[in-house]
Amino acid sequence: MPVTQVSVSVENKPGRLNEVCDILEKEHINIKAIMASTVMAPVQVHMIVSDPEKAENVLRNNGLTVRTCEVIAVATPDHPGGLNAVLRPLIEASVNIETLYPFINLRGDEAIVIMEVDKIDDAKAVLKKHWVKTYGSEIYRN
Repeated sequence: MPVTQVSVSVENKPGRLNEVCDILEKEHINIKAIMASTVMAPVQVHMIVSDPEKAENVLRNNGLTVRTCEVIAVATPDHPGGLNAVLRPLIEASVNIETLYPFINLRGDEAIVIMEVDKIDDAKAVLKKHWVKTYGSEIYRN
């Protein structure tokens, strides 16, 4: 099962991110990874949550603009230069990273990063070819 990123557009005003978190909290949806940027207007909040389908529905039902897309959850060695083990194969396949942010917890001695890329099938293939570990639906479990 692929990993789904839930993205929400919000105004850059105090309390708007809190409103999104309140909606998810009331529905018992856990945020596993999150990234927000004020560079774009409206602000784009990208999240990996415990139940992406439910999150999409409840956020939409609360009047928010929501987009979902498949992303890659990839293990990176947790040491200086560890991310390069992931980046170098992507360069080989001419895959551009559009969004990158960390998963909230480590798994053993690995850091996990979430990557939204322009060519997801190419990215998956080249990462597999280079024995880079990726995660699927198990990323949603605690």
